[in-house]
Amino acid sequence: MAAYNKADLERRMKGAVESLKSDFSGLRTGRASTSLLDPVTVDVYGANMPLNQVATVSVPEPRMITVQVWDKSNVTPVDKAIRSAGLGLNPVVDGQMLRLPIPDLTEERRKELAKLVGQYSEKARIAVRNVRRDGNDQIKQDEKKNEISEDEKKRFENEVQKLTDKTIADIDALAVHKEKEILGK
Repeated sequence: MAAYNKADLERRMKGAVESLKSDFSGLRTGRASTSLLDPVTVDVYGANMPLNQVATVSVPEPRMITVQVWDKSNVTPVDKAIRSAGLGLNPVVDGQMLRLPIPDLTEERRKELAKLVGQYSEKARIAVRNVRRDGNDQIKQDEKKNEISEDEKKRFENEVQKLTDKTIADIDALAVHKEKEILGK
């Protein structure tokens, strides 16, 4: 039984791209997005809970996020959690509703975010290359065990390389798009 499994490699490479998309969604681009508040956890009921489990997060306007807290007693902890999350957002409390105006990004902050895009995409590229290495190792093991011929080994290695090239091209395209979005170009 050959250890090389192209479908598994594809799945793992897609996982790296999905992880990158998730990382990118958390980057603030000057536009309101509910995913901005995904990393926020609130200390309520004696436990740290994700914000979306104690309130409804919505985007009524392009530059405004609203957080409708379900329990009145949680308004202050939610406010505190958002302020201390390091997102640069200052909630305005209005009863059980918190309004979060999204400020314009400074040029300096845009450049920092663009660097972060580069770091995230490099992390994804490394993950893809690691998957490629694993795939090539599996192919070599299969050849050593005489489960595949040398021609098959070459063909499989080419498949893995093409898959890697395609996935890295996807990552690069995502990074370029996100950088343009952040830098406003």
